[in-house]
Amino acid sequence: MERHFDQELAELKEALLRMASLAEQDVAQALKALVQRDGVLAKRVDADDRLLDQLEVEIDDRCIKLLALRQPIAKDLRFIAMGMKISNDLERIGDEAVNIAHRTEELNKEPPLKPLVDIPRMAEIVRGMIRDALDAFVYEKPDVARQVVTRDEDVDKLNRQLHRELTSFMIEDPHTITRALNLMNVAHNLERIGDHATNIAEEIVYLYEARDIRHQKE
Repeated sequence: MERHFDQELAELKEALLRMASLAEQDVAQALKALVQRDGVLAKRVDADDRLLDQLEVEIDDRCIKLLALRQPIAKDLRFIAMGMKISNDLERIGDEAVNIAHRTEELNKEPPLKPLVDIPRMAEIVRGMIRDALDAFVYEKPDVARQVVTRDEDVDKLNRQLHRELTSFMIEDPHTITRALNLMNVAHNLERIGDHATNIAEEIVYLYEARDIRHQKE
């Protein structure tokens, strides 16, 4: 019986890893579509998001059954509970990637407003946060997860910087307002992805250390 339970936990972990990989892939494709002004790729991101939605439902169902039938305790209980929360954050990351894809389609209707510099930098940071949170999960490294949490401020700073720059564009030339607002939305989507990656990292610390570090300045 115990061996079977271990197998069920391993399958849950595998499903979470697959979901994380898909979420990071969606973010990468959404940014590629934005930078290359690729409307076809943007539509593909929207379609691929259904896989994340389906995986979230499957993982939640798997977790609920494990809680009901196995009555886990200690670390196993935390793993299942955090699995549900992590899958929710991953699904939200996919939603933000879809939002970026939608903004890309709108931006493609007009000439580029400016060379994209800060947005790709934001994207690189948040993708790294997702990957490192995944590594922390796989290799049981809460110290790596803590480092992910600290990098969220870098994303926030770039978001504020870009917001100020785009506001200046709109003040100087009202014809740029639509494009500037769409780019602001993209930056906000990336900032939210960073927040979700931070949530995952905090959940991983709780999983392996049984310590809640949310809302704490370490």
